[in-house]
Amino acid sequence: MKSAILKNGKVEIIDKEKPTLLNKEGAIIKVIACGLCGSDIVKINHSTPENEDKISLGHEIVGEIVEINVEIVGNGAKTPFKKGDIIAMGHHYPCFKCKYCTHGNYSMCETFKNSNIHPNGFSEYIYADVNHLKNTVFKKPENLTNEEFSFLEPLSCCIRAIRRSGLDINNKELNKTYNALVLGLGSIGILMSEAIKTFGAKTFGLDINSERQKYVEKYGIFFDKTIKYDLIFMTSGATKAIDTAFNLIDKGGKIIVFSSVQDDFKGYFNNEIYYKELDVIGSYSPSPFDLKMSYEFLKNGYVDVKNLSTAYSLENLENAINDTKIGKILKGYIEL
Repeated sequence: MKSAILKNGKVEIIDKEKPTLLNKEGAIIKVIACGLCGSDIVKINHSTPENEDKISLGHEIVGEIVEINVEIVGNGAKTPFKKGDIIAMGHHYPCFKCKYCTHGNYSMCETFKNSNIHPNGFSEYIYADVNHLKNTVFKKPENLTNEEFSFLEPLSCCIRAIRRSGLDINNKELNKTYNALVLGLGSIGILMSEAIKTFGAKTFGLDINSERQKYVEKYGIFFDKTIKYDLIFMTSGATKAIDTAFNLIDKGGKIIVFSSVQDDFKGYFNNEIYYKELDVIGSYSPSPFDLKMSYEFLKNGYVDVKNLSTAYSLENLENAINDTKIGKILKGYIEL
């Protein structure tokens, strides 16, 4: 089968042995398509000859179960998974038992970090184990296209960040008292903005790219320079955004760090945090609960993901990466 790997800092499509269910339980999934995540590009940018063989690219998968040898209903289905089901999935699951899980920090769990699909999402076939099926695999609703359903995992990441900010989907009366700003309006910033609106907070967005600022107006997202913000979601990977956040955050506010930056020495200022009683919160990756909420958001049309991505073939994955880097597209959708 065809599969993408990194070699000398470039993506290369190679022939690899197709995964099997020999001596193990789970499912073989034929990948229909896989979204290109910003984290994939970060991995490529930070790759070295020493770590390339450990980098797994692609995880925003929509595919078809073509083999399965267990009967599991799981978190994302009402009937057991079967051959022929079209699914989307998350690629990590926690143990639910360790200190990190009991504290709600599921993505810090060692089981979470070590679990992954095999070999990667930019492959014609992948293996999903029993715990993936139980916790992270969801059957496609009839009202969604494959492309729309591929947003299950990235939207769940946004939902995780929003929940960590303190917004509660069941308390919209309180949520609407918050001014929330999304800094960075790429595809993930748009998803974040739409999800925050669904939670009920007053939602704003800011991007240094005027075209993107204009583009998000169709989602009802604007920037108001006359107010301070109670919640700021950092979806931009630019270090300058940190200064912008401090200029725009209100006293007692929360900054939710949702992206890495290239400069390890650029950070958040101690005295600003101290005197304004700010919270600076990291949010990295979703739990199975966030995946389930993402599924409900997509199925019920709470967020609009139409026309956010641009399709490429697997052979043109490198072009999709380059087009994303230069801002030519919002998001790549790699069809296999």
